[in-house]
Amino acid sequence: MLNGKAGLALCILAGLGAIAFTLFADSPYYVQVVVWIFTNALLAASLRFVLLIGELNIATAAFFGIGAYTVGIATTIYDWPFLVAIVAAPLVAAAVSALFGWITLKTKGPYFLLISFAFTEVVRLVYSKSNAIGGNSGLIGIFPPMALDPWFPALVVTIMGGTLLALFWIEKTNLGRLFKAIQNNEDIVRSVGLNVTWLKVLCVIIASAAVGLGGGLHAYANSVITPGDFTFFVAVLALAYVKIGGEGHALGPIVGAVLLTVAGQWVAGLGMQENIFYGAIIIGAILLMPQGLVGIAARVAGVAVRKGGEGTR
Repeated sequence: MLNGKAGLALCILAGLGAIAFTLFADSPYYVQVVVWIFTNALLAASLRFVLLIGELNIATAAFFGIGAYTVGIATTIYDWPFLVAIVAAPLVAAAVSALFGWITLKTKGPYFLLISFAFTEVVRLVYSKSNAIGGNSGLIGIFPPMALDPWFPALVVTIMGGTLLALFWIEKTNLGRLFKAIQNNEDIVRSVGLNVTWLKVLCVIIASAAVGLGGGLHAYANSVITPGDFTFFVAVLALAYVKIGGEGHALGPIVGAVLLTVAGQWVAGLGMQENIFYGAIIIGAILLMPQGLVGIAARVAGVAVRKGGEGTR
């Protein structure tokens, strides 16, 4: 129920509300929190998208960073126009992910997980050691055009929201069903003459292009990026959003991102260690509610509908 038209309508209404909030809210801090929520939701949705084929892609963090650094380099070094830079972000992320996926997706399970972790760390070290792009200090002065400045948070939320809807839609197509079939039994998919490796690579490309676009928008929204912004811990956070919201539902990453982004601000305000907090969230979600909050809500709604139907007989 939540994955169908009702879920889509709910997402659109929430997105329109968020856009309106960024346009009319008086507090820059709360506007920034809304942007963080959408950024985190896109990170989580990208990670979950690759989970459709049964793989946990820690390199989600790397492709987020590739999108951000593409925009950073294009803007601060080459002075590219905003539109060209923001289009380049998902294209570069997709191109790198195609090579990454073709090499690594012939492995499975823990091997792919370890390779994606190593890739993320290698990419981060490349940023750190490259003085031409600021080294550990990163890149500063990544500003959107001045004409867009008053409305830029709303633009970011709009584009990220549209990207989330695109992932939502792809999952519902025949292509999305093929991705899920690979997770269930890739030998059956292969037996009907389909190239499973190519389909897996395509899944990673789509997810990486989406999160690369998010990374590019993140660079403009923050104006500063550093290698430390794109460690494997970013993927751990995305996994926490997915687990708390519910891996089995397209709305799960969004619900998880909303709750944990707000909770994370509260935890940081108390001076607590965020990594411990998010680690505990992942463990608790796996042990206590493996279906996530959206899964629990769907089950409760299903029970209520069945009881209502029985009551009318």
